[in-house]
Amino acid sequence: MKPRPHFRRLAVVAVVVASALAGPGLTAAASAATQAATTTCATSRPHTGTILYSGISGGSGQLTIKNRPDQDGVVVLEHGRHRAIAVYVRARARATVGNIKDGTYTIFFTSGFRYSACQGRFTSGASYWRFNNHLSFATTATTYTVYTVTLYTVSGGNAPTTQINPSDFPAP
Repeated sequence: MKPRPHFRRLAVVAVVVASALAGPGLTAAASAATQAATTTCATSRPHTGTILYSGISGGSGQLTIKNRPDQDGVVVLEHGRHRAIAVYVRARARATVGNIKDGTYTIFFTSGFRYSACQGRFTSGASYWRFNNHLSFATTATTYTVYTVTLYTVSGGNAPTTQINPSDFPAP
């Protein structure tokens, strides 16, 4: 079960307070608070389609993501220099994200094992990529844009990617 954000902040505050008050009889309390904070930042495996960040909504665009068979992935759409949305896709799964506003987006993705929600990254076997082409979403009175991307090489595919430095990845 994923902790709610206010619980995570509470656990960190408990560590600070317990550490400050720690005396001979309070060491166990400080240790328990530290353990609680560590547990809330443990690695997790969100469900496919889990939105890790949402800075957009209200559009009609749609993006379907198909993931590779051996690693989980996180896809981030960036509008200009700002993260727009981030979604988790488990290995051998597909997710569809809707409500994408009109505009041009850069797509980044990372894949790996042992996702850390606190760090917004995989902690094992991670690789980081950017699609070379941008996706443009547009809506008219009768149509809207729908894209499908795959996070693996497809014979005859038309979406080249470039491996990027982990520090260039816009973590959720």
